[in-house]
Amino acid sequence: METATNQNNARAQAKHTQVKVSVDPQVASAFKKACAAADVSMAAVLSRFMADFSDGIVKAKPVPDYSTRRKRRAAVKHIISELGRLRAAEGRLLDSAPENLQDAPIYETADQYMSIFDDVIDQLGEMVP
Repeated sequence: METATNQNNARAQAKHTQVKVSVDPQVASAFKKACAAADVSMAAVLSRFMADFSDGIVKAKPVPDYSTRRKRRAAVKHIISELGRLRAAEGRLLDSAPENLQDAPIYETADQYMSIFDDVIDQLGEMVP
């Protein structure tokens, strides 16, 4: 008897919990009906889905092997290259900004990023011959 009461309380509480499944009302409605038909909580289904999804992502990306100095140098060179791409994107933002927006906070932030990217790229470049 007590177990049934606990289950009823859990169901009543779950009904009051809002779970946004989709922006599309038809998808959300279908999901709610499927959960109700299976007598499971939507939050439990979504939590399980997210756990399975994150496990798949973690397993899909193998841990790189940086056991040798050559591999570590190659990894640092790759990072330098990616930072260079980010720096170039910020540079394009700065170059394409109209004059009336050059005092805007986003322009100043992009300018600060450029300085940071320059410093980091220089420092990493000194570490890797």
